[in-house]
Amino acid sequence: MIEKPKLKLKKFYFHPITTFILLTFFLMILSGILSLFQTQATYNTINSNTYELEPVLVTVENLLSFNGIKFIISNAAVNFLSFGPLSTLLISLIGLSIAEGTGFIEVLTKRHISNMNKYVLTFLIMLISTISSLINEVGYAILIPLVALVYFINNRNPILGIVTAFCGVSFGYGVSIFVGSTEVNLINYTRNAARLVDETSHIALSSNLIFIIVASIILSIVGTIVIEKVIAPKIGKYKRDEEYAKTEQYHISDIEEEEQKQIEDEKNEKRGLRYALIVLLVVILFFIYSLIPGLPYSGVLLDLDATTYVDQLFGKNSYFQDGFTYIISIMFILMGIAYGLGSKSIKNDKEIIENASKRFTGIGTMIILIFFVSQFIAVYRKTNIGTIITAWITSFLENIQFSGIPLVLITLILIAISGLFLTSSSSKWMIFSPVVVPMFMQSNLSPQFAQIIMRVGDSMTKGFTPLLASFVIYIGYLNIYNLNKKKPYTIRRSLKLITPYFLIIAATWIIIVLGWYILGLPLGPKVFPTI
Repeated sequence: MIEKPKLKLKKFYFHPITTFILLTFFLMILSGILSLFQTQATYNTINSNTYELEPVLVTVENLLSFNGIKFIISNAAVNFLSFGPLSTLLISLIGLSIAEGTGFIEVLTKRHISNMNKYVLTFLIMLISTISSLINEVGYAILIPLVALVYFINNRNPILGIVTAFCGVSFGYGVSIFVGSTEVNLINYTRNAARLVDETSHIALSSNLIFIIVASIILSIVGTIVIEKVIAPKIGKYKRDEEYAKTEQYHISDIEEEEQKQIEDEKNEKRGLRYALIVLLVVILFFIYSLIPGLPYSGVLLDLDATTYVDQLFGKNSYFQDGFTYIISIMFILMGIAYGLGSKSIKNDKEIIENASKRFTGIGTMIILIFFVSQFIAVYRKTNIGTIITAWITSFLENIQFSGIPLVLITLILIAISGLFLTSSSSKWMIFSPVVVPMFMQSNLSPQFAQIIMRVGDSMTKGFTPLLASFVIYIGYLNIYNLNKKKPYTIRRSLKLITPYFLIIAATWIIIVLGWYILGLPLGPKVFPTI
């Protein structure tokens, strides 16, 4: 008997843009249902003057109501234009496009990066990505497009570069080699919560410094191994366009035939790189001078109204923090132009602009994606669903009776789970700190260690949720470099790509935290996990 061949159903893939549109409608419907059932939660905040707990009631906003629909329609433009990833990405791309258009990035990559051991390169990318959270989330907008471009030029799969940069920034978020924006965002909540138990409590800005320095190195090493041994083999090689390959071969053939031209090109390239290096040094000197208070015309990037230097550097009104992406973009622009003039790869301003404009050709889909993601994120935040889920989790934590390792572990896991629904570190800690810090102190655990648990829990799931605003840059760039347009990188496929990294790094974080606690290692100068 001849068996009939089994029919295989053709898989259907929604484009991420379509998915986010559908998710926005789903949130509207869900908010209506939850509002109908009067879904709500209560959490406590701390009055910074009286150090007393003040209850806050949060209810679900019904976006199917008249006011809800009016909010969505009337705020669409504001949601889009004020969406952080849009401005930071476009600003960084202007600098990168000019630097690429003059040939600077390609020559720099081929001369100084192509011969670098792949493990060394991956480690450096992981380390830079991890410590980039020193300045909030600028790493997503700068490093993802830059690393993808470097990998493409270096004949490595740019998809792997995107994953490497994204995982480094996300799952190492909050650790660095210096105190930064995380301290400024979290420490006031930690201090106020500690004073519920001990009015004399003082939390220094350096209280987590040793831990975050060591953790950033460990995560970069483990991340490098995971990327190269687990992720890279699954992603495979990048099959470049045959026409591009032929053009490259033809260009190489021409260079070999014209030996004199090769010598001249090398001479020009070296001169261009020297010019770029001089510009880099000038920019760095200006940058450093702008961060020094008290000198003539210095401190231009500091908020001089703030009392401490860290607040001047990383506070809410810090010009350094707000303008960092622009500064990096300017640096790439000046270095690109310096290289172009030195190497004679550009002749005039029109050529610079034309070459840079060509690099924006494939960015149209990304802009459309960002528009719909900005609406999705705005709708989600307006519903208050994330805040309510976090408040529920906090209430559950408040009612458990654990101490020691069980308390540390359950707190870490619950903060990590809440991070899937509420991605803002400061908003999350505002809700958790009045519960976690006193609970830890009553179990002989220091408030500084409680803040470590917050940082680690936040980092563990930071990149594993499409509710993270900068997730749009990750999924957008995956699709820009995706060669099979019929099979786009969906939310599910994008998350599946980083699942091994997420699981291994989460396990690594747990081992680091528990090991630190058991060994009683210092978190910072004269600060330990226990009181």
